[in-house]
Amino acid sequence: MNVRNWIVGIVSILALIGLGSFMFNNPAGLFKQLLFMGIAVAAFYVIYRIWMSKRPGGNDRRSFAKAAKLSKRRNRRAGENVRNHALKKPLRKKSAAHLTVIEGKKSKKKDRAIF
Repeated sequence: MNVRNWIVGIVSILALIGLGSFMFNNPAGLFKQLLFMGIAVAAFYVIYRIWMSKRPGGNDRRSFAKAAKLSKRRNRRAGENVRNHALKKPLRKKSAAHLTVIEGKKSKKKDRAIF
């Protein structure tokens, strides 16, 4: 086994032994310590979220998340109403007026001798 695996295993075993003895000797102190750790983590999280919202790139991420949520909603609605949409007839027929055919001089061949 790797030395790193041994070190991680030993530290984990010592942490479990220490946690067990602390819980056996002083359970109220353990609860208080875990509560303070939770409060500290929550405070750091709130500060981080406030700091990230003030950054200039924060609005882009928020806009992207909003657009992704809207896209998911649209796709879900389209998937649910496939049967209803297939039964409905279109109100008017779409025309392809924006497409034009350009006819070229197909019978005239290029003179390949000129570079």
